[in-house]
Amino acid sequence: MFEENFDKLSMAEQENFRRIVNLLLAHTYLLQDRYDTEDHMRRSNPDYLFVDRKLELFEDYFQYSGFHLERDSNYGVISLSSTYDYNRQKFDKFTTLMLYVIRLIYEEQRESLSLSEIFITTGELIHKMLSLGVIRRKPAARDIRDALRKLSKFRIVERLEGSWEEADTKFIILPTVLFIITNERISSIFEDLETQDLDEEDNGIEEEPQFEEDMEPV
Repeated sequence: MFEENFDKLSMAEQENFRRIVNLLLAHTYLLQDRYDTEDHMRRSNPDYLFVDRKLELFEDYFQYSGFHLERDSNYGVISLSSTYDYNRQKFDKFTTLMLYVIRLIYEEQRESLSLSEIFITTGELIHKMLSLGVIRRKPAARDIRDALRKLSKFRIVERLEGSWEEADTKFIILPTVLFIITNERISSIFEDLETQDLDEEDNGIEEEPQFEEDMEPV
């Protein structure tokens, strides 16, 4: 059935299909809108619209390879996930903690300001991590850069200008942050933080909270 429907596409559509399949395999997420940094406006993403029109064809293709394609029209996110655990990207502890705080910032600002785009700087993110106690000291510039680069690869954040590690670098938190980390995982991290704080008070020690060394996007 897939081959029959694929053959009905024009040559240009077939090439577009192959290109977008590779984009999804590389980046996991596809967004309905993109922010244009030149005129500061949201614009429709033609790749998302193409998948939306040919959703069944993409679903059939990925199903053969053990992947699940899902579309969330409310947030304008198309996501790809593997049914096999060994084909998931694992995050280190610092990236996981950063992702946790980015998710909190996104939800806080979305509820209080009702914004289409959530803007933040690297400095504001690190300050939030320190104020929440998920880290005890400012991280090395290399760690900040590597973590934000990885999150950018998976379309969780989008840089507008500057280098990732610079305090005044501005970036957008994308709605994909709601999909890469589940509500259950958020609650688990929060409980771990609470437990760690209690242990520190009882034992009089100060060190970074301990978490699993990696995390798997959903």
